Amino acid sequence: MSRGLDEAAPRAEPERGGTASTGRTGPMDLRLVPPALAAWGTAAVTLDAPVAWTAGTAVVCLVGGILLLAVGRPGRSEWTGRSAGTASTGSTGWTGWAGRMRQAETGGQAERGGQAAGKGGQVVRDGRGGQALRDGQAVRDGRGGQVVRDGQAVRDGQVVRGGQAVRDGRTGRAGWVHGRFRWAPATVAAMLLCTAAAAVSAGLHGADVRRGPVPELARRFTTVTAEVEVSGDPWLSRPRVRGDHAAPVAVLVRAEVRNVEEADGRRARTRTPVLMIVDADVPAPEGDAGQDRRPGPSPAGAAQRGPGGRAAWLGLLPSTRLRVGGRLAPASTGGERTAAVLRVRGRPGPRIVAGPSGPQRLAGRLRAGLREATDDLPEDARALLPGLVVGDTSRITPELDHAFEETDLAHTLAVSGSNLTVLLALLIGPPGLAQRAERRGLAPRLGLSLRVTALVAGALTLGFVIVCRPDPSVLRAAACGTVALLALATGRRRSLVPALATAVLLLVLYDPWLARSYGFLLSVLATGALLVLAPGWSEALRRRRVPPRLAEALAAAAAAQAVCAPVVAVLSARVSLVAVPCNLLAEVAVAPATVLGFAALASAPVAMPVAKLPAWCAGWPAGWIAGVARAGAGLPGAGVDWPGSWSGALALAALTVAVVLAGRRLLRHPGWCGLLGVLVVLLVTRPAPLTRVITGWPPPGWRFAMCDVGQGDATVLAAGEGAGVVVDAGPDPALVDDCLRRLGITRVPLLVLTHFHADHVAGLPGVLRGRSVAAIETTGFAEPADQAEFVRRQAAERHIPVTTAVAGEERRTGPLTWRVLWPPPQGPRPRLPFPAPVPPAPPGAFFEPEGPNDASVALLVRTAGLRLLLLGDLEPPAQQALLRSPAAADLAGVDVLKVAHHGSAYQDPQLIQLAAPRVALVSAGAGNPYGHPAPATVAALRTGGAAVLRTDRDGALAVTGTGGRNGEIQVTSEN
Repeated sequence: MSRGLDEAAPRAEPERGGTASTGRTGPMDLRLVPPALAAWGTAAVTLDAPVAWTAGTAVVCLVGGILLLAVGRPGRSEWTGRSAGTASTGSTGWTGWAGRMRQAETGGQAERGGQAAGKGGQVVRDGRGGQALRDGQAVRDGRGGQVVRDGQAVRDGQVVRGGQAVRDGRTGRAGWVHGRFRWAPATVAAMLLCTAAAAVSAGLHGADVRRGPVPELARRFTTVTAEVEVSGDPWLSRPRVRGDHAAPVAVLVRAEVRNVEEADGRRARTRTPVLMIVDADVPAPEGDAGQDRRPGPSPAGAAQRGPGGRAAWLGLLPSTRLRVGGRLAPASTGGERTAAVLRVRGRPGPRIVAGPSGPQRLAGRLRAGLREATDDLPEDARALLPGLVVGDTSRITPELDHAFEETDLAHTLAVSGSNLTVLLALLIGPPGLAQRAERRGLAPRLGLSLRVTALVAGALTLGFVIVCRPDPSVLRAAACGTVALLALATGRRRSLVPALATAVLLLVLYDPWLARSYGFLLSVLATGALLVLAPGWSEALRRRRVPPRLAEALAAAAAAQAVCAPVVAVLSARVSLVAVPCNLLAEVAVAPATVLGFAALASAPVAMPVAKLPAWCAGWPAGWIAGVARAGAGLPGAGVDWPGSWSGALALAALTVAVVLAGRRLLRHPGWCGLLGVLVVLLVTRPAPLTRVITGWPPPGWRFAMCDVGQGDATVLAAGEGAGVVVDAGPDPALVDDCLRRLGITRVPLLVLTHFHADHVAGLPGVLRGRSVAAIETTGFAEPADQAEFVRRQAAERHIPVTTAVAGEERRTGPLTWRVLWPPPQGPRPRLPFPAPVPPAPPGAFFEPEGPNDASVALLVRTAGLRLLLLGDLEPPAQQALLRSPAAADLAGVDVLKVAHHGSAYQDPQLIQLAAPRVALVSAGAGNPYGHPAPATVAALRTGGAAVLRTDRDGALAVTGTGGRNGEIQVTSEN
């Protein structure tokens, strides 16, 4: 979009008199910006403000605005250069908050818009620079030098009349001040009127959320039967780990309650927005909804539960009406467009009472056709293309989503103005030629006139809104895309900022909740940066011999990143260092992927084999974008942590301004620019040798590392250059991935998952991300079943074999040797949900674990003379059984102990005494609600002579040194 904006700038053209004028002089028109900002801020504040306060604000601002307009009506005319030497604006006063502030009308000068008609039909440009014809006389500069206007001498804009200087019909400095600030009353009046309008609109919308019986029923946690209308696309909640369990993934649906019935039969009609939560055990709704089929098993009937029922809920289209039973609860956070939360229950069974509207049914068919057309594409392209085209992110995996967030490419996964801009540019052709005879694009090739082209573009915009769903975010994208269209079609950049301000003003008045939307804020900031900052930065780069197209792309990416980064930091508490290059690399593929994707979308309902061809072609640029995101996110220095608060945003904004100012000076010194570029590359790539010298992490010769992954476990045993045996994956893929990257681990000969609790296995995708994993070894106790299934699925997708660990197994890789101490062969137990070879059982009694913790895999590891005992999450029953096993003889006097179960109080003191470790390491999360590690456990370890270190205070830990009582062991903390 930035290229279009820059090329749309007016070029110097010969005028009738033979002189040239660029039409780009004069200040930028910002008159509509203050009213738009006033409306935006008022809407954000008054949505949940008391009614009296909101009404008072509206009345006061309305009265103030009207008074200002009345007082500001001029009593006498201002100069326009009429032939008699008198002056008049030619207007009737302040007629509306947006206009009537023109320098001249008939016979006057034009100061805005770059060009206006002067007296007698002559053309006057700008009135401040260039040359114009007025009554047959040349007017130069209008400010400097002397000109002749209708027989009167004018110097510096002052009419010399009888020896007295006259400016704007007034004399002396007072006239200059009046002319300079005559816009102020109208602008202030506009701000007050827009504030009043925003207060009224926001007050009404906020009252809609608070009124009716639903909020009160939610405060009493009432069980109700409700008729609801779906208002947006359903989506899945993000997987979250709570303690050692993963919170169940649920379907989330935004809807409006139309009718609500309590258990005693009382009914009420209402229109109250709610958030519905549909758990996995809720059956699919009965009835035909003309569903937008999503990936996954299709429902086999109304009573089907599990994945099939979830797929049916995910396929619901907006405007569908359902009758459901459930319990109301207050919304978790206030100040949002949600009056309550409705957790749907299986009884009474959900039922569809009315299908979606015709436009929504058509949009659902088109979206489903696009997904079907992309079914045969590679995984990343299949997931990404529907998101690029219509914002359908149902196939985006958490790993791919994380990569896009890390590289600040997440905007490509949402419908944005650039989608519409690309389509309209395809129709209109190159920027700046839309209104000329030599215009290009599809429209002139099809023989369409300008008027018909405008109608087709309007129809295309309407279709875009319908297919992408007319919710506020899509309306915002359509408005911002229309702003970009003005640049492509008219070449009048100075009119774009008022157009953007108008779009913001109208959208905020239409839907005040947008004033609190981060997505809306980012969209407006990015568009504003492209209009205001990018052209100047592009010109500055071209002056320094940067190729034009590269300068345009670089300026657009840098401007958008500079303006949006503070807001992104508030949302993610992180600043991406690879955002600009990744956006540059991805930009070249966005347009072809979007155009080909829309071609597949349009042709899929007619002929699916035909649709698969453009979908296959679009898969290449879509795959490129996904590859850029994954490669950028995989760099060790892809981002840095930043305070996720508004104070942190202000600090980042100040830093950005300082960098921009310093960059202007650095551009004059190519040598310094090159050196800075090298430093940035080193900061992003972080070569392991250089990082180790600067930070001391990881320490040379490290043998064992404990990652800081919060309340969970993830440890690494060094197995050679770039290789490591990983024991457990922690609860968060991002944290374990970051730890392994800093350790330089690119190859994992074996991943041991001690048991299937989420705080040990939920981070598995982070271990697999960008690394080769040869095999996975797990316990044979497959509980919790959902997490065991999760491990099986992740391994199967990457064709990684899974084996089962049993006591007595011994293995070696590189300098490592280890023996499995636990678990022993078990009696009857849950079967693994995947085929896993089990080694022959050693002689001994079977052990029946009481839960997953007691079935943890325990290892005794030897490396470089060190003996390490890794106990997983074993609790006292299993610890005591281990003491009675034949392996107990080898446990005495270990060098390093990975304390069981995050250092909980449930430890067998005899095992601690027998192990007598020199160093005890505890993995626990800061401020965890379990009190891990327990003070009693820490005291017992220290009493036995162990040095106790913990990740919640010390951060990641690495062990170096040699074993034995005479050897030296050193533990290095990353903090």
